[in-house]
Amino acid sequence: MAATAETSDSETAARCDAIWANAAASLERDGYAVLPALLTPDQCTKLADIYPQDARFRSRVVMARHNFGRGEYKYFAYPLPPFIDRLRHALYRRLAPIANRWNRQLGVDVQYPADLKAFLAHCRAAGQTRPTPLMLRYGPGDYNCLHQDLYGEHVFPLQVAIVLSAPEVDFTGGEFVMTGTRSSGQYADVVPLMQGDAVVFAVNERPEVAGRARKVTMRHGVSVVRSGTRYTLGMIFHDAREPSASA
Repeated sequence: MAATAETSDSETAARCDAIWANAAASLERDGYAVLPALLTPDQCTKLADIYPQDARFRSRVVMARHNFGRGEYKYFAYPLPPFIDRLRHALYRRLAPIANRWNRQLGVDVQYPADLKAFLAHCRAAGQTRPTPLMLRYGPGDYNCLHQDLYGEHVFPLQVAIVLSAPEVDFTGGEFVMTGTRSSGQYADVVPLMQGDAVVFAVNERPEVAGRARKVTMRHGVSVVRSGTRYTLGMIFHDAREPSASA
């Protein structure tokens, strides 16, 4: 049994490395990458079941009130649910080397620490203390306008969204959309995602061509949900500033 377990662990590690190698190539080329079946259907259901538990969250945003689109989302409070906290740390460790490479290519004199805890300490020192992982809920007719998730001085250039609901079963429509603006013009991509799939994407700017300083400005959003309910887990790695006293 031990040999079987070791083989299984080795195969899992190799598969994980291959997925991330493909993701890094896709991020360099397109500014986004899909991590297929990052979560199981059972994990997705358990996470979506957290949404009504208001004590888990620090705030709720009704998007129409702010001209963000339609639908709503909630920011988690600290401490994060343990599974989400572990996932955030694990994803950051994989993404930090890519983020550092992008900054070198763009000539940005910022390098991110290998560990999320150290990066969040930088955020806290700059007054960015509010957690940014969030859960979004869309119903029929809901959508998310194209936007960027920037919350303060310290911005980690990659973030992750995980679809918790099953397309064509739990909802229809609601496609993940990315746009880019570069020297040659604008473009848009619709990213097909299944339940449990994660999409890693640029928060703001990314290099256009590896090794060159030209950059693409990225935005993301969600098209109109036609029917059903779509839940998404959003994983942002920089925390947000506290609101000003006059706010």
